[in-house]
Amino acid sequence: GIFGGLQSLHTDAYDEVLSTPTRGAAEIAIATQNILREEAHLDDVIDPLGGSHYVEALTDDMEAKIVEVMDIVENAGGMFKAVSNGLVQQMIGESAMSFQQRVESGDQIIVGVNAYHGSDAGSTPVRPLERPDPELIQRQIEGLARFKRERSEDRVRAAIDALARAAENTETNVFAEVVAATEAGVTHGEICACLRREFGMGEPLIAA
Repeated sequence: GIFGGLQSLHTDAYDEVLSTPTRGAAEIAIATQNILREEAHLDDVIDPLGGSHYVEALTDDMEAKIVEVMDIVENAGGMFKAVSNGLVQQMIGESAMSFQQRVESGDQIIVGVNAYHGSDAGSTPVRPLERPDPELIQRQIEGLARFKRERSEDRVRAAIDALARAAENTETNVFAEVVAATEAGVTHGEICACLRREFGMGEPLIAA
C-alpha cells in the first residue's frame, strides 16, 4: 500500500474480527506501523517506486557492498581459506558489533527494544508450551516400535550398507542413498548414526 502511494495506513488488531481490540492486540498493531516506519524506512521518500530511482539506487548500493565483500574473500584466497584463517568470522563479528552499537546508541531503531516500549512493555502474557499428553507420547513410541517390527530388516541393512559405501566414495551421491534408505524404512536416527560412523562428528574449521 505504501509503495502504491496511499494517503493513510491502518493496521488492524488481530482480534478486531471478534471484538473491540484488546490492549495487547492494539499495541501490536501500533508496533507494526512503527516497524514499517523506523525499521523498514518505508516513509523515507514520497512514492518510492516513482521512476524507480529510489529502489534502483538502493539496489546499486547493495550490489556495490556485496561485490566489495566478494573481492575481500577472493583476495584472501577464496571462501575456504577465508574461513580457515578466521577472516569470515572476523567480518561477521565486526558487523554484529557495529549493529549492536547502532542499536545501543539509538541510531538503529528496533521497535520494542530501544524505542516504543509501550506502557506495559513485556507485560503481555505469553502462554507457555503445554507438556505433551503422556498418552500421546506412549502412542508415538508404540507406533515407532511397530514400524520397526514390520519393516524389512534385509532392506534396512542393505540400504545402510549402501549409504556407508556412498559415504566412502567421493564419486557417489550420498543424498540419493539417504533418500533410498528412507524409502527402505531406515529412520532418521539410523541414517545419522551411519553417517557419523563414516564421517565422524562435524568440527568447525576454526574456533572463533
